[in-house]
Amino acid sequence: MSAVSSAEQTGRRVEEVLDRLAESGETAAAAAAEELVRSLMDFYGAGLARILHLLSGAPGEAAARLLDDDLVASLLVLHDLHPEDRDTRIARALDGVREHTLEVVGFDDESGTLTLRAREADGCGCGSGAGEGARNAAEAALACFAPEVRAVDVQTAPAGPTLLQIGTAPTGAR
Repeated sequence: MSAVSSAEQTGRRVEEVLDRLAESGETAAAAAAEELVRSLMDFYGAGLARILHLLSGAPGEAAARLLDDDLVASLLVLHDLHPEDRDTRIARALDGVREHTLEVVGFDDESGTLTLRAREADGCGCGSGAGEGARNAAEAALACFAPEVRAVDVQTAPAGPTLLQIGTAPTGAR
């Protein structure tokens, strides 16, 4: 299991536990649990911020290694401490989607929709086999690194001009 999927699963589990507490009718227990989670998030966020501050004077290699680590990068995003801007984080996440060639077309800040163009990995531009698989792969890659992306719209690349094969005519055809 990758560190990112583990982080996603942990986040979902925390939400499920808080939801169960809220549904139990134990409002005091649910409020205490939410306060506990918030306090721990603040504590860990402060620790991560201190780490980044201490690394700011270090050679770039140490910080780059932290950003290349999926778990650390997702924690930095979660605490709004990641030093890279949204577009850089989106590009980094999409680089990890090997089975599809995805190009960013645009991002709608209001709806949080990221529009991508998918091409086949061999570069033919036909986009066959893209669509749903590309969207799912992109959503999975972006989940921890770009929480501002709430929806992904994948367009297939327009087909290029039809290629005609030109060959020599058989000997008796002339």
